[in-house]
Amino acid sequence: MLPQPTPQQPDPSVQSLVRQTAKRRSQMDRIASAHLGALGNTLGETVGQGPRQQLVWLGLLAMPLLFPIALPGMASVVGTFCLLVALGLCKGRPVQLPAWLAKRTLSVRAKTMLARMIHRVLFFVARMGQPRMISLSRQPARGLNGFMLGVAGLTMVVPVPVVTFDNVLPALAITLISWGLRLRDGRMILAGYGVTVMALISVMLLWWGGTVAATNLIRWASS
Repeated sequence: MLPQPTPQQPDPSVQSLVRQTAKRRSQMDRIASAHLGALGNTLGETVGQGPRQQLVWLGLLAMPLLFPIALPGMASVVGTFCLLVALGLCKGRPVQLPAWLAKRTLSVRAKTMLARMIHRVLFFVARMGQPRMISLSRQPARGLNGFMLGVAGLTMVVPVPVVTFDNVLPALAITLISWGLRLRDGRMILAGYGVTVMALISVMLLWWGGTVAATNLIRWASS
């Protein structure tokens, strides 16, 4: 009688990767379900009052600004919302939307588009983000996170004297910090810090360049 072949033992590293992937997908399913259930008739009902819910919507709204095809005025809305979320983080409690903005109704078409975006974006983000360096997303770092998120929002709101794709860096910073906080991914938060500094330097350089150009133009016109 021939000996039976010994069954191969599964690779522990492969099993660990499969478990992490399943856990991450389950987490994204819970987040998607929670936000789909929170879709209300008004913007205030949809955005909600919880910091986790607001961070997800902030990350979702900032992502289209990574491409220079956003609607006019969208940067100001996202930047203002970012400042409110950042203020809430610094204070330790969420800040309510202004009444005129919270009462804005959402059409059926808008809610359908948001529902599609939630599914697509969450599963894309799930591949990049995971809990690591968790200390950066805990309570002691709340003030720093709020400050950096506020700087990112401010760089988006402040107008620059030169027409350029100046919203890309602030949008990337907001996206990284908000999703990093929601997914408790310290590396993503650190990357958001770095992009925030780059966005601030970029805005300062654009203001300096615009001022120099305007000064030279005035001198040339008066000569």
